[in-house]
Amino acid sequence: MRAPSAEVTAAAERQVPGTPRVRIVRLVPDSPHLLALVRWEVAQWGHLAPDRRLDQALDTFHAQCGEGGKPSVFVALSGDSPVGMASLIDDDMHDRPALNPWLASVYVCPEWRGLGIASRLVRRVEQEASEHGIATLHLFTPDRQALYGRLGWCAVEVRDYRGERVTIMRRELTR
Repeated sequence: MRAPSAEVTAAAERQVPGTPRVRIVRLVPDSPHLLALVRWEVAQWGHLAPDRRLDQALDTFHAQCGEGGKPSVFVALSGDSPVGMASLIDDDMHDRPALNPWLASVYVCPEWRGLGIASRLVRRVEQEASEHGIATLHLFTPDRQALYGRLGWCAVEVRDYRGERVTIMRRELTR
């Protein structure tokens, strides 16, 4: 396992002057924040799997709280309060098994948006992937193409997925 580059580490630690300190940490399976993050995920993307119950989503999310590599979930914390999250998972688009792994569940609470937290979460997942020998990541988004484009992601396909028009994007990680 390689040490993270200074650029990646700096990106993960950068914060906007004058804003509360936000730290990015790995979510552990017994975290008191697990249920809150699952609720965010269901509220934000539950329409993509309308038959999935909260307890099923909790089980899935719990299993994604790995110790390193994939799967992993990261949470942005202000003090002890979660303000955002992002995941590194194996499968986020079930009909595209060749595209893996995935950056998934990038979410920042509305009142915390515009402070660079999403970018820091994305960079932290990229760092995790790179440290574990992953050369390429994928994601899909219906509306955040500009954010990911600024972070070096490239659009590879636009398609309908479970009733929503999404863009599949790819990021080649430097080693």
